[in-house]
Amino acid sequence: MSNGVTTTDFTLDGHAGRLVGTSWTPRNPRWIAVIAHDYGEHVGRFRWTAARLHEAGAAVHAADHEGHGRSDGARALIRDAEAAVEDLDRVIDHAVAENPGLPVVLIGVSMGGMLSARCTQRFGARLTALVLLSPVLGRWETIEELLPLPEIPETPIDPKLLSRDPEVAAAYAADPLVWHGGFARPTLQALRDELQRISIAGRLGRVPVLHLHGEDDRLVPVEDAVAGLAKIAGPATESQLYPGARHELLHETNRAEVMADLLAFLGRFVPVGTGGTGEAD
Repeated sequence: MSNGVTTTDFTLDGHAGRLVGTSWTPRNPRWIAVIAHDYGEHVGRFRWTAARLHEAGAAVHAADHEGHGRSDGARALIRDAEAAVEDLDRVIDHAVAENPGLPVVLIGVSMGGMLSARCTQRFGARLTALVLLSPVLGRWETIEELLPLPEIPETPIDPKLLSRDPEVAAAYAADPLVWHGGFARPTLQALRDELQRISIAGRLGRVPVLHLHGEDDRLVPVEDAVAGLAKIAGPATESQLYPGARHELLHETNRAEVMADLLAFLGRFVPVGTGGTGEAD
């Protein structure tokens, strides 16, 4: 415990084995934030984000997807994205059980944004709001380029495309829990299938949605995300774009601005305020 914040690891039974996650909980949380991380990374990269959220009164919960970070499964392999969505719903179950009666916000990053959008379509009745940061929606050029090839080349993510902050790239490249290899064909196919399901399933309903995206995102171009979101956006959907920002908005040089916009949006739906203090990193 540090300055009233308890940081604990938890494990859940996922579809492919054990899911390992972390909770950052202030003394008197007012709302719940569940984070769904991106492809190839892990929840340990969200300590700064968790600190800002619990300073705003949130109990923060996040688990590594199958095959990611400390969770079980072949590295960076997702064979069934629908099963990964069900795993994400298990994390929400855990968060609600730990903090009964509090409103729930789901925050999805890139591939985690895709999973979060689908989770909202399937299980969104208990969500108070949804935040999508640089989400993969509609189509993803990486999939369309790689899947038709007879052999998938090694195409690891270029850390320099994540943020304008060179320290972010260096930390990512040195992180042993980050996947530094290429895409597996079953993962690409599973993600493409899920994107099609999301587009077919239609609107996200009345859940308030905030879409945040960097205009210089070369990993998930903003135009594709905007087009994909348009197919599923409900009546309470808003977007904010950031000139010059790259893919990882919560690791960008203007991350404080991004977080301020995120909390200002959420403050209309959940009791954002001082619910606990302290740094999580």
